[in-house]
Amino acid sequence: MFTAIEEIFNEQIRPALASHGGNIELMDIDDDTVFIKLSGGCHGCSSSQTTVKQGIETLLKQKFPFIQRVVDVTDHQKGMNPYM
Repeated sequence: MFTAIEEIFNEQIRPALASHGGNIELMDIDDDTVFIKLSGGCHGCSSSQTTVKQGIETLLKQKFPFIQRVVDVTDHQKGMNPYM
């Protein structure tokens, strides 16, 4: 399953995030939950949670119906672009 999700990331999600200077890392899959970490331009972006819920989570649920949620484990308070 890890490999299948990585393929979706490589083909669809990473190119979109890269257009804004961002990236995504698949951290873990636990039952019906996918854990991700955002970096680059996505780290600290005020729109990151919208991207996670309306973009990444929606796409993964469509491709893999057993997935119920995507959890962003990024510490958005630290780093180059913390939330304002």
